Amino acid sequence: MTNSIKLTAGSVFPSIEASLLNGTTLDLSKAHSGADWQMIVVYRGKHCPLCVRYLNLLEQHQNALKEIGVSISAISADSKEQLQTSMEKLTVTYPIAYGLTEQQMIQLGLYVSAPRTQQETDHNYSEPALFIINDKGTLQAVDISNAPFLRPDPEVIVRGLTFVRSQEGYPIRGTIAY
Repeated sequence: MTNSIKLTAGSVFPSIEASLLNGTTLDLSKAHSGADWQMIVVYRGKHCPLCVRYLNLLEQHQNALKEIGVSISAISADSKEQLQTSMEKLTVTYPIAYGLTEQQMIQLGLYVSAPRTQQETDHNYSEPALFIINDKGTLQAVDISNAPFLRPDPEVIVRGLTFVRSQEGYPIRGTIAY
């Protein structure tokens, strides 16, 4: 059995600069588009049809998230060229970054997989994860998966964050150390 270090709820999310297709960079730890909270979606990459479906599904919930002050950004270990190809199947308006390194995956405590074949992809990649960063830069919620079919339902995320944001001083859950 191996152990890995995971980011914990209530910890400060690390500053990770990510490259966008337009040549700019995005600090994943910072909200954007007028929001004060940030949702980061880590996805497997171009080779994953479930990822394409999930990223497109998130787009349908983006306005509801904006209304409660939450911006969305996504990232994978794909290259710029792989992301450009992926964009043909994606209908999203939120930023999608490329080039997540294995060191950054480890820093975030993600599950990392090797490709099954060279045709799947040409690099190791992260399994899905979702991070909610609050206005203090700390992790409000964390979901780290080791399989492509285990992802939070966007509708449940919106309802949950709407509730959390409407409560004065709602605590970050899961912070008791063991």
